[in-house]
Amino acid sequence: MKKIVSAVVAVLMLTGCSREFNEVYKSNDSDYKYEYAKECFANRKYAKAISLLEGLVTIQKGTDNGQECLFMLAMAEYCNRDYQTASEYFKKYYSSYPKGKYAEMASYFVGESYYMSAPEPRLDQSGTILAINAYQEFLDLFPDAVNKEVAQNRLFELQDKLVKKELLSAQLYFNLGTYFGNCGSGGSNYEACIITAQNAIKDYPYTKMREDFAVLIMKSKFELAQQSVIQKRMDRYRDAEDECYGFINEYPDSKQRSTAEKYIEVCKKHLSGEVTEEE
Repeated sequence: MKKIVSAVVAVLMLTGCSREFNEVYKSNDSDYKYEYAKECFANRKYAKAISLLEGLVTIQKGTDNGQECLFMLAMAEYCNRDYQTASEYFKKYYSSYPKGKYAEMASYFVGESYYMSAPEPRLDQSGTILAINAYQEFLDLFPDAVNKEVAQNRLFELQDKLVKKELLSAQLYFNLGTYFGNCGSGGSNYEACIITAQNAIKDYPYTKMREDFAVLIMKSKFELAQQSVIQKRMDRYRDAEDECYGFINEYPDSKQRSTAEKYIEVCKKHLSGEVTEEE
């Protein structure tokens, strides 16, 4: 019985709240609506705050509440997890009030909005790039910002995501190996793996995944030599051997050192003529 009574009370309260909101929403008193929107925001009723603030932004523009209204709308969208819309409102705030009270926070939350919606590494990373650019712009505009350290850490994290995307691409090419269904103009998956990995190292020289790329380059060069026509085989075995020595020099304690040493022995046998090269 008590549960039923509680449920009825809850329904009546919700009905009352809904009726009150509708009255406010239909009101022509913009100041009253604005104060009610602030109350909704403070109580984490973001959807209701958004409904009111969307209509108030234009009305409040140029008034003492103009800045706060637009920034609060952006924050309500962010807290309501509509990150795309939030990013647009934060950008609108900063372009409208570059010297405004909330300019630093608006610039920061552009990056945060993109960050929250950035995809996993296997997917298209255009959103990740937008987040990186937004954080970089924030740090350029506000070098002494309160959220400077957070933004910098976000940048490193997002760059790692881009590197991971490249690593997955390089690994995919390597795994495809001798499959030619996806290759055009006489290219090979091993060559594509090498190019992808080398470009990643060039673009992100200090990445913690550098060794992973180096392993793929070494293995791909060896497999490329193994699969080559006789006219190219010797040159590719020399290239593979050099790559293996370079790998050992750079990563002497790598778990893949034994693989590099095994490859070197095979390369030496082919280059010395111990193994007869035949088509």
